[in-house]
Amino acid sequence: MAAASSQEEESFTCPVCLELLRDSVTIPCGHNFCMRCIKGCWDQEDSIGEYSCPLCKHTFSARHVLYKNPLIAEVVERFRKSRIQAAPARCYAGPGDVECDVCTGRKVKAVKSCLECLVSYCDTHLKTHNELHPGRKHTVIDATGQLQERICSRHKKVFEIFCRTDQSCICYLCMVDDHKGHDTVTTMTEWGNKKKGLGQSQRRYQHRIQEREKELQELRKAVETLKSCAQAAVQESERMFTEMMRSIERRRSEVTELIRAQEKAEVSRAEGLLKRLEQEIAELKRRDAEMKQLSQIEDDIHFLKTFSSVSDPPQSKNLSCITVSQSVSFDAVTESVSTLKKLLEDICKQDIMKISAAGWSCSCHVLNVVSSAHVMFSVSVSDGQALITEPVTREDFLQYSCHFTLDPNTAHTLLHLSAGNRRVERRSRSQSCPKYPDTFDGWCQVLCREGVSGRCYWEVEWSGGGYIAVSYKSISRKGWGDECGFGWNDQSWSLILSSSSSSFTHNNKKTKLPLVATSRIGVYVDHRAGTLAFYSISDTMTLLHRVHTTFTHTLYPGFGFYSTPSSVKLL
Repeated sequence: MAAASSQEEESFTCPVCLELLRDSVTIPCGHNFCMRCIKGCWDQEDSIGEYSCPLCKHTFSARHVLYKNPLIAEVVERFRKSRIQAAPARCYAGPGDVECDVCTGRKVKAVKSCLECLVSYCDTHLKTHNELHPGRKHTVIDATGQLQERICSRHKKVFEIFCRTDQSCICYLCMVDDHKGHDTVTTMTEWGNKKKGLGQSQRRYQHRIQEREKELQELRKAVETLKSCAQAAVQESERMFTEMMRSIERRRSEVTELIRAQEKAEVSRAEGLLKRLEQEIAELKRRDAEMKQLSQIEDDIHFLKTFSSVSDPPQSKNLSCITVSQSVSFDAVTESVSTLKKLLEDICKQDIMKISAAGWSCSCHVLNVVSSAHVMFSVSVSDGQALITEPVTREDFLQYSCHFTLDPNTAHTLLHLSAGNRRVERRSRSQSCPKYPDTFDGWCQVLCREGVSGRCYWEVEWSGGGYIAVSYKSISRKGWGDECGFGWNDQSWSLILSSSSSSFTHNNKKTKLPLVATSRIGVYVDHRAGTLAFYSISDTMTLLHRVHTTFTHTLYPGFGFYSTPSSVKLL
């Protein structure tokens, strides 16, 4: 019954689209096609003026008019309905599935791919494919979306051979042509061998993953510890500063009250004096008016009787005991407050260094944890940097000591790195090593991996002739132009040293310096403050040159050489 159904389906299948006939038409040779399919085939043959049957290849001299065959259409429609009722639910292709190349409309999931047809088929169309090619041996594999990758682009044959000499997949024609005499095996054999090795590699990767996950957890724990410590320190410092501000506020109120009390006492005394002076002035004015009237009296007897009472001035009160300065001074108070202010500022300047050093020690502890996990960080500091004064002694500078390693990907081929990438030496012969986009191929130079975006100090031992520099990462690397050399552009700053001279360069401007007699150099950077300083280190620190500028990007320590032998070692 199933065989009969299959034969019936084959009778009503269009040989072009391999689907059940739609708008079926019968051409003169007797074969049936979909109206759209046969029209498409004959449209392509219009240019040659000869038309053929796609199935039997019978030719026709003229293009016949096509008419729909209603009888076959009715039979096909009944068969279609019966197949839909009997057929199970189709498995349509989803994301990541290989689609059937023959299905129209919504694609069904493909189950096999033919390496001869280069087409993927669902179950239904695979049966049709096998029926259309019963005597041919087509190679069919599990459905794949990379069919073209399995075909030789030169010979259009399936890759069946693996060339171990060239480590590439080839077809059998390539084996007797370009790969003649090479070590070759079948792709399945090589696949089996590599699959065995893959397990060992996978175990190594899993071990590395476990190590990195452990380091990741340690780093996260260290970061959380740092955050917790920082938050606790912030809260405690806020509390203490709040108490200090409250104490200062109380002292401010007390000083204000003292000034106001002194003001009130002086004003009260002055107002009493004012009142008594006003009363005396009023009495004098009254006597003056009486004397004016007396001067106008013509009666001699009346004048004489009145004169004695008017001519005697009123008794003046002694006001010499009441004195008010015209310029009352509170200089003593303001001087005391000023002294207190200066004292507090001095205390802050002295103690903020201790606070910063303690904070930096905490940061260094966390950075050491990070370093143990092989994670590279750029050196940076907190916003409290602006409050910190510049170090003075070597011990002060060493509080900001940073660890740097040289980046081999930037090193010129004449440079040899050693001591864990912390020593570099210029040699007379180039090394055979790969060149990277970051490699200096003209100037004999190298940069460090780690950058500086805060306060940092490091020391180096040097010999020969070369440059001790800092540079932006964006400095050019290719060629001999000034844009590549440390100190000869606006991207870098460089101290140039030799046994006979010393100088500093930036942006192609050179400054001569006194001859440096020591082999140890200290470099100090305060990125935020825009400070760069070079020191010679012996029993004491001697400033060689200081720069004040504005750094717009992270700085990276770098070294360059112009003579052989020369070397630099990070301490």
